[in-house]
Amino acid sequence: MPTVQNASSVERALSILECLDSSRRGLNISEISRKLGIPKSSAHVIMVTLERLGYVQKRNDSLYYTLGLKAYGLGQGMMKSLSISEAALPHMRALSNSLHLPSHLAVPDGDQGVYIQKVDTPGLIKIDTYVGRRMDLHCTGVGKILLAFGPPELAERVLQKPVYIRYTRNTITSPRQMQREIVKIRKAGYALDDEEEELAVRCVAVPVFQSGRFAAALSVTGTTTQVPLPSVEEVARELRAAASAISAPQPVEAR
Repeated sequence: MPTVQNASSVERALSILECLDSSRRGLNISEISRKLGIPKSSAHVIMVTLERLGYVQKRNDSLYYTLGLKAYGLGQGMMKSLSISEAALPHMRALSNSLHLPSHLAVPDGDQGVYIQKVDTPGLIKIDTYVGRRMDLHCTGVGKILLAFGPPELAERVLQKPVYIRYTRNTITSPRQMQREIVKIRKAGYALDDEEEELAVRCVAVPVFQSGRFAAALSVTGTTTQVPLPSVEEVARELRAAASAISAPQPVEAR
């Protein structure tokens, strides 16, 4: 992420919010200062203001900040206005009911992806995702679909990066590996995140088309026990069926 050392306070505040949005555990003042290249004193002043307004919150008994509920609410109106998210919802409910796994719909946003719809499932195991959450493209199932089937300029930008962030031992970290992965995904018609963003979590994703054009990435996510490798092909088949139904919306009842 480029530094914002000479940017205005507004630009700095927005950069901080974007930085927090892409962090799972949250960030402290020192990390924010270092990542964005702004003085620690300035970062502290901005964080105090954002906390007072409800856009960030400090985690209990720690120095780490995360986004507040007010920040999460900003994009909800826009998300609801995206017609594909509403068209996909009943089919995603049917998919999640059938597989007993949470489903997600994502679109590109800059050089990342963003979830525009999610259907959860009952149970003790919960996946830490939400509508509006951004994710990296090189290590997630939906992200790989966005690279393989999304705008060509998006893949070009990502493939020009010299190295990618490593989250686990399985994470793809080089553009050469990513190029091979994209070819594999286009041939198979689906993408697999095999513990690449988070250990013990596996995700399968497929593209969704509307009027013959790529529109979004559809996925289901679960633990490695919930999505064993021998079941990936069958999961991908159910995802393709749901994606086809979204492409040609029609009334559907949850199974």
